[in-house]
Amino acid sequence: MAKYQIYLVRHGRTWFNRYNKMQGWSDTPLAPDGIEVAKQAANALKDVDFAAAFSSDARRAIDTCKLIVDQNINHDKITPQKMMEFREEFYGYYEGMNSPEAWFMVGQPHGADTFSEIIDKYGLDATKDFMKEADPFHDAENAEEYWTRVNRGFEKMDEVAKDGDKILLVSHGTTIRSITDRYNDGDFDVTVSPRNSSLTMMTRDNGVNKVTSYNQMLN
Repeated sequence: MAKYQIYLVRHGRTWFNRYNKMQGWSDTPLAPDGIEVAKQAANALKDVDFAAAFSSDARRAIDTCKLIVDQNINHDKITPQKMMEFREEFYGYYEGMNSPEAWFMVGQPHGADTFSEIIDKYGLDATKDFMKEADPFHDAENAEEYWTRVNRGFEKMDEVAKDGDKILLVSHGTTIRSITDRYNDGDFDVTVSPRNSSLTMMTRDNGVNKVTSYNQMLN
């Protein structure tokens, strides 16, 4: 096992982001302003000596990753790889729904009206468990299912990472927020979503994760 850094970047803004809709395993393209902010991130990261680049298998993450890698000093040495393990949380029945409405439906049985209120009262993992409970099909991921998937992704990354490597990983808002909440090595407010194309830094040392910065804008 190795000690390496992960540059965890949220994808650029999409059409569903613009309309404030639930976007987990559903996918919409980067909006024009999302492409521009992803290009800003690419410019800010162009001189980072990336050894490898990964993204979730959602088009919004793949496209953002490509924009960053194409500008990087190592663009001719690294080929972005997609990993379904770093997809966004699956929202099941609530995919594509208006976000405030969905979280009101999920939180109300527990005395919470908003996503942030659920986090404040019960913690971030509870948002996953409550969503699966509220989903009439029970297709949404609960916390156990979600973390089994994400942790499998980190274990796959360990197979290619070497000591001192810098690795790019493009993922999603709730996934970055969840990783930060679980492996927080600072005082980061996870009631605030990471912005599109923001950077969260983490170190993985012999299988142990530490998030050292959260939601930095790249421009």
